[in-house]
Amino acid sequence: MKVFVEFRQQVYQANLEEPMDISIPLKAGMNNVNCFYAPPMEVWPVVAGDFVGSTKQGGPLNFMNVQLNPHGNGTHTECVGHIAKEEYTINQCLRKFFFLAELLSIFPRKTANGDRVIFADQLEELIQWQGTKAIIIRTLPNDGMKLSMNHSGANPPYLHHEAIEFLTSIGIEHLLVDLPSVDREEDGGALLSHKSFWQYPVSPKTNRTITELVYVPMEIKDGLYFLNLQIGSFELDVSPSKPVLYKLSTTKM
Repeated sequence: MKVFVEFRQQVYQANLEEPMDISIPLKAGMNNVNCFYAPPMEVWPVVAGDFVGSTKQGGPLNFMNVQLNPHGNGTHTECVGHIAKEEYTINQCLRKFFFLAELLSIFPRKTANGDRVIFADQLEELIQWQGTKAIIIRTLPNDGMKLSMNHSGANPPYLHHEAIEFLTSIGIEHLLVDLPSVDREEDGGALLSHKSFWQYPVSPKTNRTITELVYVPMEIKDGLYFLNLQIGSFELDVSPSKPVLYKLSTTKM
């Protein structure tokens, strides 16, 4: 099955039979990606009288409880409700799920205090496809360790708030990063990049989302893609999510 997308007076096609999942799978245990000291995801069977919801424990089927922290346990998509005093939920804020997206790779720049930061001038130099609603930032170096890395206390890279301002100025509404946060791990609650992206509290942009802790293997090259951003129907500020990319090729209708 193929879909056709028009962009910059050119028609592109995407083959929906060839998805590229850039989410990090959620599973129980300690050998998972983690940040902000979140407790690990837990899975355990429902037990009620003689019933056990585990086939491994002799039950007729699997009927499991799950406990997780979406912000700390894996790939997740969040809305302005993440920082707002008002109640905004991802299920209400994200109402469209297909976008054109540019993927770009970037080395965060080391600053005098040792932080690794992505700055506006770096994005201005790298972006080739202005006009998309979504952008995916893959930080370098990049390897499979990102699938199980514990970021807590490690002061991971982040985006300078002026880099966020640049992205919103060119129309970006959906920002996807392989980082645990667009802000510094410990910033005293300033949250300058989050606030800049959602323009909170002055003029909250409820249609914008940030997706964190994606993982994009190097065999997926920088460029233009068709993005399907999948979430669960959570009435929370955040949901575990599954962003999926599709290659684009030029065609004629």
